[in-house]
Amino acid sequence: MTSSVNHTCDPVVPSVNPFFMLVYSLLFLVGLLLNGFVLKFYISQTQQQASSSLMVYLKNLTAADFLLCLCLPLRITHYASSSGILHRLHCSFGATSLYLNMYTSILFMGYIAVNRYLKIVHPSGTHVLQTVRSAHIVSMVTWVFLLTLTITYNIMFFITHKPLTSYPGYCGDFFSTSFSVLHKTFQISCTIIFLSVFICLVFFYYSTSRRVLQAQQTQLASSEKLVKSRRNMLVLVSIFCVCFVPYHLVRVPYAFLWKSSVGRLLYYLKEVATMVSVFNVCLDPLVYFFLCKTFRAHVRKASRRVNNPNKQTRRVRAATSQTNEL
Repeated sequence: MTSSVNHTCDPVVPSVNPFFMLVYSLLFLVGLLLNGFVLKFYISQTQQQASSSLMVYLKNLTAADFLLCLCLPLRITHYASSSGILHRLHCSFGATSLYLNMYTSILFMGYIAVNRYLKIVHPSGTHVLQTVRSAHIVSMVTWVFLLTLTITYNIMFFITHKPLTSYPGYCGDFFSTSFSVLHKTFQISCTIIFLSVFICLVFFYYSTSRRVLQAQQTQLASSEKLVKSRRNMLVLVSIFCVCFVPYHLVRVPYAFLWKSSVGRLLYYLKEVATMVSVFNVCLDPLVYFFLCKTFRAHVRKASRRVNNPNKQTRRVRAATSQTNEL
């Protein structure tokens, strides 16, 4: 009991808050620009998206990243303000929106990896899981499942949260005994999802690397394609590890030990790891660039337009003058 009171009376030192505000503001602006650009591409390529299950998963991954960007202002406001109401919103809606978009991204990265792996295993055929219909069903079930979990979590939080007379230092200060058990169960379940996808990604990359080695030893004509497939899988695994492994190394220990003597240290490690996990909104466009040939062409076209604005202007003027002459 004493430990809990000490944490409430000895809140988190706010001197680091400007740092978190700055980083999250940069992530918000850059992530919004990058994912807005990707969404614009998907909107302009609607007919081509429907022909590929990979495009369905990439589109859903983009949607998850874009939604996470829209939720970042609440997190920034939380660091900027000492309002108890804002802190309660941060610990309920802010936390669950982060979980929703993080685990949606984790699962869709897993689906993309499965899709690429099946294409390597069955290069001449189409597995049932690679069909567009299956991709839409899997995507819908994923969103409904995770939305149900986050809505349930929020409802239970507001029903059971403890009224506090002072500003809480930690979100755990709001938790009742029953909700604390639910919170720990929620964290363990999310970690199981993460570990399942992580093991699959490592297995897929290992299997792809073995196939590349075998193809190179036998000098198969398909070895170059397999090398590209391994590179794409490496991009997925690298982004996944950089963004999500640190968070899960800290999150579960923090859920169980936040009241202990190492609680404050775990809190700051958790906050830094969360910030790193949000960095995936800026890294995921690399997945689209390497996995989607049409998107690469779109980026190069946009890059040429930016680098040669005068040339583009001259073309427009030439076309206008020709029209006027006619």
